Amino acid sequence: MPHSTVRWIGGKQFIGVDSAQHSVVVSTAEENVGMSPSDLLLVALASCTAVDVVEILQKKRQSLTSLEIQVDGEQDAKNPWPFRKIHLMYRLKGSNLDPKSVDDAIRIAEEKYCTVAATIRGVAEISYSFEILE
Repeated sequence: MPHSTVRWIGGKQFIGVDSAQHSVVVSTAEENVGMSPSDLLLVALASCTAVDVVEILQKKRQSLTSLEIQVDGEQDAKNPWPFRKIHLMYRLKGSNLDPKSVDDAIRIAEEKYCTVAATIRGVAEISYSFEILE
């Protein structure tokens, strides 16, 4: 079972530590020393799908050499500013990547395997697009 700890280190700065002792610095925009919690959520969504996209494409024997995901979120204007729309733009490089295989991998990762997407799907609309760069 996943387990994490967040420790306050002063001001509006925190260290998040997971059960394997990996850490991340979290802060507010004013502190500017770590990721904001909202940005961390977007990173969590993108990286959660990325792991599965890479694995699925490898199983499909696609020759992926690079993957970058840009994530944009739209939040409500009022506190607590929940995300209502999140768009992931996947940029992939590889030799002869098949667009259908790429689309299937992203869709399956987001709809079937990604814990973060499954958790936020009822609150925020998640969409994606992709671009294959040769």
